[in-house]
Amino acid sequence: MMNRRTLLQLAGTAALLPLLPFAESRAGSFNGRRVILLELAGANDGLNTLVPYSDDRYYRLRPTIGLSAKKLVNLNDDFALHNGLSDIMPLWDNGELAAVHGLGYPAPNRSHFKSIALWETGGDGNRSQRSGWSTHDVEHAYASTELDAHGIALGGGMGIFSNAQGNWLSMSTADQYTNLSTPQITTATSNNTAMAILLDNAKVLQTSLDRLSTKMTGLRKRVNIPGGALSKQMTHAVNIINAGIDVPVIKISLGGFDTHENQLNRHNGLLKQAASAISGLRKELIKSGEWQNTLLITYSEFGRRASENRSGGTDHGTAAAHFIAGGNLNGGLYGEHPDLGQLEDGDLQHSMDYRALYSCVLSDWLNLPTDRFENYSDRRLTQLIG
Repeated sequence: MMNRRTLLQLAGTAALLPLLPFAESRAGSFNGRRVILLELAGANDGLNTLVPYSDDRYYRLRPTIGLSAKKLVNLNDDFALHNGLSDIMPLWDNGELAAVHGLGYPAPNRSHFKSIALWETGGDGNRSQRSGWSTHDVEHAYASTELDAHGIALGGGMGIFSNAQGNWLSMSTADQYTNLSTPQITTATSNNTAMAILLDNAKVLQTSLDRLSTKMTGLRKRVNIPGGALSKQMTHAVNIINAGIDVPVIKISLGGFDTHENQLNRHNGLLKQAASAISGLRKELIKSGEWQNTLLITYSEFGRRASENRSGGTDHGTAAAHFIAGGNLNGGLYGEHPDLGQLEDGDLQHSMDYRALYSCVLSDWLNLPTDRFENYSDRRLTQLIG
């Protein structure tokens, strides 16, 4: 039976506990490959990130905020990156950076809250799903005993790990795992069904946190990626990886992309932060030999309108390009850019369902035995993973 102290300790860690029982053990051995999910919160303007600079219609749509040649880094004769992303050009040059044009979904929703729920669970404009887009397949591939955690969120909310039965954790810093003191509840029991479920989950969590604490405490050399808040999250992600923590999904977040006004300055600063953090991640993981096992993908609730507004910004839109980076990648541009002459209600029409990228990550990168998005797989992504 639990005493009062154990109950209070358990309540203090309850925020880390899944709401449902842990999944039954499954055969599977972690292959070391991981995904880092970078949320560009607020809705990144894809059209001013991956710029179709050879298309005169782009400049007609954006006479004020359209990026001139001196603010671009050319990728080829038709597309360029915002020069705020200059720090990731070495990835492009080495074939370690890819972009997928025009990701979106049918019947797009322009609500921040509703659309991010769709992106994080794999829904469309009609409804979101019950769980995070990666959780079902990751849990069915790996038992809790096979991993230190199924996933760790270092920034942003836990929506992408929602309603999961696995061991999905949220902490603001990897240092919270060092010399961690967890309530000892391995012998606690209860005749109450709900409390018994909570105790079972807590026992798995305790084992997980003990393993995380041991590995983080044993990490001899910690890195520090200079920069802002995103670089700090990247630093924690690298330290988790270098400590040998077995976790296939890590989530980080950079906010501020809701650029309704003064977009040129704000967007430039945000993209510089992102590029610096990604460059730092690559540098440190090359040193530790883990870059080949790491895939970073960006996501955002939606893109921005094709036309600029009267405040020097852009309003909520639909489709946008997103980026993939990693040491085992066939870099380049994938898919087709939305036609700027075929706007729908002033918005870009998506040219690829974003769930095709999810399918590629689950099947081709993580090599999971199940893929809930296999019906959305797209032949245009078949060469993306090296």
